[in-house]
Amino acid sequence: MAIESIIREILPNSKQFKQFWKEKGPFKYALTSNDFPPVLLEPEEWIFSDDIKILLKELMQFDQLKMKVVRAPFNPANKSILRPENLSSWKINNFPEQWDAFICDIFVPQGYLTLEVVERIKIPEEKIEPKLVETTFFQCLENCIDQLGYLLLKPQGSSKNAAITTYLSEWEEDERDAGLL
Repeated sequence: MAIESIIREILPNSKQFKQFWKEKGPFKYALTSNDFPPVLLEPEEWIFSDDIKILLKELMQFDQLKMKVVRAPFNPANKSILRPENLSSWKINNFPEQWDAFICDIFVPQGYLTLEVVERIKIPEEKIEPKLVETTFFQCLENCIDQLGYLLLKPQGSSKNAAITTYLSEWEEDERDAGLL
């Protein structure tokens, strides 16, 4: 089995992006920030991969920060303690502090996961393993990454590579309007 690769690259303009894509691509997924300043990325930085889970783990610095999905240190059935109703009994240790301020459907500050993640797992709670929660979290994250201010380009229709054509044409038009081309 081949090791999936990740490439991080600073690409400040459409010309450099096209050249990079021609020389190193194509890729199934491309991710950058829609916000400025970017969070967990450098300005104009892109992450490329053919595996979405590996790409999202790289963005979060999952392995570098030694993140781990664990059972939350509380009993969600205990209603005597005030906490959000949609909180699950799972969390991600060493969750990126930079994401604590984000409003997202699948997690709350400090990496506590919501029921949105766990309810997608169709087995009884007591039989759920951390690896399954991790996989489901990344599937959910892929679907809501735009809530966090990121742009994820991925295949559309029968394509096997990220759909970059529309994005690139808009980028070039913006650069033309700004007098950069």
